Amino acid sequence: MLAQQRQAAILDLVRRHGGVRVSQLVRQFGVSDMTIRRDLEALADRGLVDKVHGGATIAGPGSTEEPGFDAKSVRQRNEKGAIAERAAKLIEPHTAVALSAGTTTAALAAHLVDVPGLTIVTNSIPVADTLYHAGRPDQTVVLTGGIRTPSDALAGPVAEAAIGSLNVDVLFLGVHGMSPRTGFTTPNLMEAGTNRLLVAAARRLVVLADHTKWEMVGIATITPLDEADILITDVGLAAEARVQLAERVGELIVVDPNG
Repeated sequence: MLAQQRQAAILDLVRRHGGVRVSQLVRQFGVSDMTIRRDLEALADRGLVDKVHGGATIAGPGSTEEPGFDAKSVRQRNEKGAIAERAAKLIEPHTAVALSAGTTTAALAAHLVDVPGLTIVTNSIPVADTLYHAGRPDQTVVLTGGIRTPSDALAGPVAEAAIGSLNVDVLFLGVHGMSPRTGFTTPNLMEAGTNRLLVAAARRLVVLADHTKWEMVGIATITPLDEADILITDVGLAAEARVQLAERVGELIVVDPNG
């Protein structure tokens, strides 16, 4: 196989799985470690992948670039739907739950409309809108005030003041990225402060993150990986990433959107 063909095949793997390991590619293509590293270097030079320790991930945005809610909502839609469906099974009637902003938490909101007696605290406009229009009359929805961000979150001092006085049983947190070095991150500094207060307000933390969030890094850390009681992700996450996460989070749940 020519180098150009091999690099095209590697790029296809990165796009399908979100990332690859050098060791995996050496076995798959039957070439040396050095050859694979040169291939990844060539792809990185073209801006097609980001090199990380031991491999490469799909080229991501800068640490402060934040796509809008509508743009993010069409990405990994099946994976986010499966993650949200599994997360909904963790919710008991007549409890207080918090949902951060994000497209996966917005998908979760649709599963909560029939759960009796819930109090839902959120800084997400789409989450509140879903529950306002379709939720049960015995549910209470608390929408924080604040400054609206590109992800349709309400953040800043007003949101923080509202959240700081509350206590909830469980928080479902959507994140921009996750890595062992930086923990769970966001590209928005205001949202980071708001999300940290949501974490502090919750007795239990459940993080919802599809496989593309692995090794993505936003400018601000929300909380370290080991603060998550449960992390729900999907089968697209590489095996080595699963091992690293399982060693750090309380419980790792992996869902199959096709299963």
